[in-house]
Amino acid sequence: MILSRLKSDRRLAATAISAVVWLVSTFDWLWMGLLPPWGLGVAFGVSAVAAAAWLRWAFRSRAEQRILSAAVASFAFIPVWQFAVYSLGLLEMAESRALLARFGTAVTYLIGLAWVVWGLEQAARKFDRERRNAKGIVAAEHVVDHLLKDRRADVDASVQSQPWLSNPLDPEAWYYGKKSKRLNQSVAAFLGYSLAFFVAFLILTQVGGCQDIYEMPAGGGEQQQIAQVVKVQKVIRKKFVVNPFASISFNIPPIDEIKLQLTEITKHHYTVGYGAGAGAGFAGGTKAGKVRFIRIEYLGGDWDQDFGIGADVNMLIEYGVRTQQKVEKLTESRTVSQLKLFPVGKSPPYVYMTGQKSIQLSKSEIKILREYIIDKHGMLFGDNGGSRGWHNQFLSMMQQVLPNVRPTTIPLDDVIHRIPFQIPFLPYVAPHGGKESLGWRVDGRLVCYYHPGDIGDAWADDHSGVSPEVWEACYQLGTNVIFYAHTEYAKWLEARRQ
Repeated sequence: MILSRLKSDRRLAATAISAVVWLVSTFDWLWMGLLPPWGLGVAFGVSAVAAAAWLRWAFRSRAEQRILSAAVASFAFIPVWQFAVYSLGLLEMAESRALLARFGTAVTYLIGLAWVVWGLEQAARKFDRERRNAKGIVAAEHVVDHLLKDRRADVDASVQSQPWLSNPLDPEAWYYGKKSKRLNQSVAAFLGYSLAFFVAFLILTQVGGCQDIYEMPAGGGEQQQIAQVVKVQKVIRKKFVVNPFASISFNIPPIDEIKLQLTEITKHHYTVGYGAGAGAGFAGGTKAGKVRFIRIEYLGGDWDQDFGIGADVNMLIEYGVRTQQKVEKLTESRTVSQLKLFPVGKSPPYVYMTGQKSIQLSKSEIKILREYIIDKHGMLFGDNGGSRGWHNQFLSMMQQVLPNVRPTTIPLDDVIHRIPFQIPFLPYVAPHGGKESLGWRVDGRLVCYYHPGDIGDAWADDHSGVSPEVWEACYQLGTNVIFYAHTEYAKWLEARRQ
């Protein structure tokens, strides 16, 4: 008996300690940010191990203590899910992390909804028993059916004489109406719970742990053009000495044939980046920072055209090779609303948007996109993926985002077409929106670069059948746009610090 009591006390103490650890680590993750990533990972790991022990106990005790074991299992799911999401983040598995985060959010919603349904059912039964006991009605098998009906009618009459019951847990509350009261209560509970869950989700996604953070690679460099050096090599072929009086006729080649071979070489005579720092990168970056490729999700069009492994990843790899800057392994996507999760100073310097159908953005999304461009110093990289209609849709969208700014043609001698690569012509796969790139400028900064000819298709594995000259220029142009956005962002961060 004493040993059993000691074991129980130890379990309670261990449970309390693990719960405190989880609460403190979650609070730090969401609001404070004092613990280092590895420390937070250890804390979440301890909480997950404790939660696994709770799940084991709940599984063993479900027959004797069904409600308690179900409650324990429901609560234990959260630390285990949280630890898994955080671990995938540390392992830089962004897509798996996002998928698991959405799956866990859906499961949490369903678990909460199940408890709401159960709670309503228990409350309804309780109020029904209280009303019956108040009228002296106790269900019994020997009661005659017609007497039971008469007494139930009396109960209904007494309930109707008290129309102002206001407890939402009571299905007889006046605001549930006179017909289908239980159904109305269930619908109201479902809508109320869904709204509360949605509001809680929005609040939590605005705080530290649920914020999205973009960090550029640390380093420095110069905002200059990569030198294209032409090396001239003299190739001298063998000399032939032939007897002109021989009886055999020869097709005599030139005695001394010289061929000039021109070899174009890309020479990195400077470090690709901006500011003072070791290695290729940006002065406003961090050691853990990497250049990322983020695509915008939206309703109405093929936002995911050539998304993921293929075009986007190829461009990201090529950017890393050409600049020697650190880049992410995989590309990502975000909705327009999710751009709001990036804080000022830790937002992506650019986002990529493509498609070939329509673009449908709400007024709030238009506002978020404007705040991203103006307040967070971001840049939109638009690419027409396949139609004249999308061209018109994109221009209309930008007119709503920046109503006081008009697009202008970007000449080939603009800085975005010269650094780090000199673009000799605007490369495109097909001129869906013309043969000239357009730009929107705010205070001299290019805040939106629009490519009219499906540059993303040229980044794909098969390059959509265009010539090597075209897809090479498309890679160079993509590198220029990404580099321009990061450079302008680094300048802005430097100005903010001063």
